[in-house]
Amino acid sequence: MTRYEEAKKIYAAVGVDTDKAISVLKNIPIALHCWQGDDVIGFVGSTSLSGGIQTTGNYPGRARNFQELKKDLEFAFSLIPGKKRLNLHAMYAVSDSPIELDKITVKDFEPWLDWAHPRDIHIDFNPTLFSSNMVKDNLTLSSPDIQIRDYWISHVKACRCIAAEIGKRQGTPCLNNLWIPDGLKDVPADRLTPRLRLKESLDNIYAVKYPKQHLIDALESKVFGIGIESFTVGNSEFYINYAALNGLCCLLDNGHYHPTESVADKIPSFLAFYDTVALHVTRGVRWDSDHVVLFEDELKEIAKEIVRNDATRRVLIGLDYFDASINRISAWVTGDRNMHKALLYALLQPSGKMKKLQEDAKFTELMCLFEEVKTYPFGDVWKEYLKQCNVAEKYYPAIQKYEAEVLSKR
Repeated sequence: MTRYEEAKKIYAAVGVDTDKAISVLKNIPIALHCWQGDDVIGFVGSTSLSGGIQTTGNYPGRARNFQELKKDLEFAFSLIPGKKRLNLHAMYAVSDSPIELDKITVKDFEPWLDWAHPRDIHIDFNPTLFSSNMVKDNLTLSSPDIQIRDYWISHVKACRCIAAEIGKRQGTPCLNNLWIPDGLKDVPADRLTPRLRLKESLDNIYAVKYPKQHLIDALESKVFGIGIESFTVGNSEFYINYAALNGLCCLLDNGHYHPTESVADKIPSFLAFYDTVALHVTRGVRWDSDHVVLFEDELKEIAKEIVRNDATRRVLIGLDYFDASINRISAWVTGDRNMHKALLYALLQPSGKMKKLQEDAKFTELMCLFEEVKTYPFGDVWKEYLKQCNVAEKYYPAIQKYEAEVLSKR
């Protein structure tokens, strides 16, 4: 009997079908974020980050253009199991000439589509409202300067048009997620007026309707960022209300809340009212620091809420972190694999039995079952999943070789 067969028997004793868990996991798409590969620099002329965002480190081998980033992504995807998506920012437009963000079209992303389609990789999208000289005083869509607002309104409108076309071509909806850096460093004198300006900008942007089978619009809130510590215009309450009133999707970045808040707990609350919920999965260390996702308790709890609520199709999972202190491809692969691990761990929980124990108020038995399954042979099921996906368990040697042959020569 193989180790997987033994593990299968152990899980079956508590009503868990490991074959089914593996089959389900194979079809849960996870969107890998392109911006880890080049430290969120992009292709439209930015040389440094601004708008409350920061990446640290200068590990060699950063992708410097479309060809290098594409090559790195191909290699990273070869080491990642399961169904794949790619998350693009507008700043990754591919053009032979200078381009303004308010003038981008789907033509500027044709190279990405031509690359992704034959690989069965679907694309999600994000407007880029940072690292630009059109971000004035850390304000974009809430700026008192009408020219600044109009520029960014045009940009987001263009991005929605691009995302809708991407969704139409790939046959699955493209998630177009809006995050803005707007806020103030010190205590504001007026918290309402900037939010009213943001609301007016959003009303303008979302006046155009696209088929839902092509486009899902999402809004991403935040608590604070570097340089905007005291006031964030697009906070959680603002976007939840706006999304609910306008039929949009909320995106939860688990680094964008107070460290004692649980995004896992928020997911079922949103599922009670929204058709879909989007995630940017990251790892915050004391603040929204965008560390590589690890197989830790917070990630496990997020995955449990997705699985136990039968929401693997309703919760749209994307990754969002950027670490320039380590090999960037390893960062991609490690974080993506850990998201898969957490989902598999959740799929191997006897959730039905646990829910029944809770309903019957058998809390002592429930606690004991929670603790018992923690030592079940999860690792053997994980190895079987990798085997069925034709992906090697150990990936660092391959990354070392790629670094020596490709990254070190940049």
